[in-house]
Amino acid sequence: MAAQTGGRSKAVLWTGVGVGVLGIGALVAVAFVDLGTADQIASVVGAVLTAVGLGLSLLWQFGGGQAHAPAPAPAPDVTASGVGSVAAGGNIGSVVTGGSGTSPAPAPAPAAPAPAPARPAPGSVTASGDRSVAAGGDIGSVSTGDA
Repeated sequence: MAAQTGGRSKAVLWTGVGVGVLGIGALVAVAFVDLGTADQIASVVGAVLTAVGLGLSLLWQFGGGQAHAPAPAPAPDVTASGVGSVAAGGNIGSVVTGGSGTSPAPAPAPAAPAPAPARPAPGSVTASGDRSVAAGGDIGSVSTGDA
């Protein structure tokens, strides 16, 4: 879609340049013959081009000239295989995969919550093997027990 829009914009640009060069050449030729007529033609052409430019600007601003919003990123491929394995496409707060069965102490909370930095869309997340843990985001704490 972007390549089509870029090609169309280039074509419109070069068409405009060509029409402008032809118009200037025609006005110079008429000016050599009759300066009064060239002045009148230039006034009319200037008014028409101003109206066309305003119309195109309004079309681009409010019409179909703007690019469409990008499609949402596909959901990540999340796979967990193995006894007690854990995989998450996002953040993991606390995980216990074996051993004593008690939850590890959660990570201390920050004094002031900071805004989360922008992250790219998560990709594939795979946890394979016994008691393995994988996350597409942050992991607070993990206890895999006695190995």
